[in-house]
Amino acid sequence: MAGLCNIDEAVRLLQSGQVVGLPTETVYGLGANALDTKAVAKVFEAKNRPSFDPLIVHIADLDGVRSIAELTPEAESLLLAFSPGPLTVVLKKKSIVPDLVTSGHPTVAVRIPAHPMMLQVLQQSGLFIAAPSANPFGYTSPTTAQHVLAQLGERIGGVLDGGACKVGLESTIVDFTGESPKVLRLGGMDVALLELVLGELPVQTSSSTPHAPGMLSAHYNPGAKIVLHDNVRDALRAAIIINDAAVLLFGPVDKADYEHQYSLSVSTSYTEAAQNLFAMLRELGAKYPEIHAVRLPEEGLGRAINDRLVRAAATR
Repeated sequence: MAGLCNIDEAVRLLQSGQVVGLPTETVYGLGANALDTKAVAKVFEAKNRPSFDPLIVHIADLDGVRSIAELTPEAESLLLAFSPGPLTVVLKKKSIVPDLVTSGHPTVAVRIPAHPMMLQVLQQSGLFIAAPSANPFGYTSPTTAQHVLAQLGERIGGVLDGGACKVGLESTIVDFTGESPKVLRLGGMDVALLELVLGELPVQTSSSTPHAPGMLSAHYNPGAKIVLHDNVRDALRAAIIINDAAVLLFGPVDKADYEHQYSLSVSTSYTEAAQNLFAMLRELGAKYPEIHAVRLPEEGLGRAINDRLVRAAATR
C-alpha cells in the first residue's frame, strides 16, 4: 500500500520509472516520466485506462513546451496570458514524445500547472510528466491526496500531499492543430477569458476517438445514478418519490420539504461550486443510490460543471 511522500521522494520515484500521485491546482494527477514508455504504461495499467485516450504532459515552462511540441504564435500568446494555470493546449508533437502518451496521434496535449509543489517536482526532477487524473478510469476525479490513496494506493509508488485542489475541475483544453483554435474540453479556465486573446472559440467536447483527454461522453462515475434537472422543483419532486436520493443544487438550501439536500455553493459562487463538485459527488455517491442534480446557469465555470454532470449521468 502506497503512502504519502515528500517532494524529494516523489522526484526519486519518478526518476526511477515509478508512478506517483501529484497535486495540481485542478485535480490530483497520476504522474510518470512522459518520455519513458514503460513508466507511462504503468499509468494506463494503474488507472485501467484505455490506450486510445491520450494523456496531458505537464511542463515547467515555455522552453519545455518548445522542446516536445511545435508551439504556434497563437498558442504561445494564450500560454503567456494564462499559464501557469488550468489551461492545456494541443499542439503538433515532436518525435521525442512516445506514441503511447498521445495514443498514436501526431499531436500532444501540454500544460504548465500552477500548483507550487507540482512545479517544484517538475523543476527538481527535470522531467516532463504525463499525468491524467489520479483515479480509476471513468470515475470521479480526486481533489485530495486521501482520494488518491483510497482508490489507487495499492497500485502506485506514493502520493505527494499538496492539500485540497483550489480549482477542482480539470483544465480547459484548446486545440491549435486545425485550421483555427477550438475548445476540446471545458474546464477550470473560463472560455470567455480565452476569447479575450483569441476571439470567439468553437466548442467540441465529445468524441469516441479522442485526441485530447476528457472527450469521452461517459465519465466521472460517482458510484450512484445521476439524474439531471433544469430546476430545484423538479429535482425535489423526483427525489421525494424515491425518498432515498440526494438533491444536489447550486444556491441556498431549504430542507423544510426534503432533508437530503446539498449545495455546491450556498452563495452561488461558481469557483466554490467547482472546488466542491468532485468531492461532493464522491461523498453523495457513497451514501445514496441516486443523485438528482440541478443544472447550473450556462455561463462561466457553470458550463464546465454542467459538462461534468452530463458525463457523470451518462455513466450509468
